[in-house]
Amino acid sequence: MTAKEKTVTRLSSDYMQQYDAHKGRQKRKKQRLIRRLVLFSIVAIIAIGSMATFHVKQRVLQAEKQEQYEQMQEKMAKLESKEANLNEEIQLLQNEEYVLEIARTNYFFSKEGELIFKLPDEEPSY
Repeated sequence: MTAKEKTVTRLSSDYMQQYDAHKGRQKRKKQRLIRRLVLFSIVAIIAIGSMATFHVKQRVLQAEKQEQYEQMQEKMAKLESKEANLNEEIQLLQNEEYVLEIARTNYFFSKEGELIFKLPDEEPSY
């Protein structure tokens, strides 16, 4: 409303003072409500953000642990295979004939009256 249109004067009565006080209280209530809602929203956003960050960190940690677990499983399988081979070798080394065969092959031990000739491992170049 412009100045020309405002032709009604405001009365100064108890009712108008009470009405103005009521309007002022309602305005303050509304401002407090808005402040509380903003504060609650900020707290909620911080809580949700921190929980989301924690969740992401836990998922990354879980992925790392899962990868480490798989690597350890592979390593364990290799070690079990190696253990099986070593147990087999232990069983073979308990056989005297096998030990003698290894000694003859690797260390050139011979039986009585046996001659050993060492042949070169390289193939001829002709």
